[in-house]
Amino acid sequence: MKIAVLGTGAWGTALGRLLHQGGHRVVLWSNLPKQLEEIRTTGRNELCLPGIDLPRDWEVETDFETALRDCEGVVMAVPSRPYREVAMRLRDFSGLVVSVTKGIEYESGLTMCGILRQVAPRARVTALSGPTLALEVARGIPTAIVAASEEVEASRQAQEWFHRPTFRVYTSCDVLGVELGGALKNVIAIAAGVCDGLGFGDNSKAALITRAIVEIRRLGVACGAEAETFAGLSGLGDLTVTCFSRLSRNRGFGERLGRGEGIESILATMTAVAEGYPTARSAYQLARKHGVITPIIDEVYAMLYEQKPLDEAVRDLISRESKPEH
Repeated sequence: MKIAVLGTGAWGTALGRLLHQGGHRVVLWSNLPKQLEEIRTTGRNELCLPGIDLPRDWEVETDFETALRDCEGVVMAVPSRPYREVAMRLRDFSGLVVSVTKGIEYESGLTMCGILRQVAPRARVTALSGPTLALEVARGIPTAIVAASEEVEASRQAQEWFHRPTFRVYTSCDVLGVELGGALKNVIAIAAGVCDGLGFGDNSKAALITRAIVEIRRLGVACGAEAETFAGLSGLGDLTVTCFSRLSRNRGFGERLGRGEGIESILATMTAVAEGYPTARSAYQLARKHGVITPIIDEVYAMLYEQKPLDEAVRDLISRESKPEH
């Protein structure tokens, strides 16, 4: 099967490599010709996946229509901000589109699959999400993930595409829950990084994660997701790895913030998008829309967009009125 991978960041490249290992014909598309040329000529994507050998016989393409020609499937791995713009170019595509981007569009409040359903109505849409650090996947470290679609056959097809001996794919029908878990955990990972930057310990981070999953579930259910989804791979699983791993961009963003670095400086020097930054604004707005109490998300939003001092945010979070745990 010919599959186009749109986006050559760490995750898109790692998933393209998996598809190639599964015997699929893969074409990588990007609007970054220098990166594509590096992949084509050296078999490496050193900025995104350092030290990983890539296939030499897959195709690379900067022209969108050429990349999509004769493709039976598409993997959407572009960042959330240009996501709609790229998705609109799939308006006539009728094959399987697997979205692997974790975000919430600010203007509409839609997840990435929500955008796809709106602008590419003929596509069969599936979300792929879970605790999956791209470099570990590329190294063949055992990993599990979930493919979610409202069409059972679509999620099963995505499962077949990606399932490998070290990459186990489960299926789900709760697309919204899977996507919200993947998007909202990035906001919490920034808070976890702030804890690291401020020198807090594991007690603090464990408490943060435990209360955060309650908050994520509360908001997700209010949006129409299933509560049990947030105890799974795309909820608690993804939250845990993103908050603890040194490979997590969002945790690293928060750590730099906690050490006193300015937001603009952090953004200017990051080699890849920390999706938690735009998602914090979207999540804050989504919680207001549904009337959901989200104290951790609120404080992250205040730190990022209202210049609230970190010590004030921590103090306000800890000094909230005492209450039962559930």
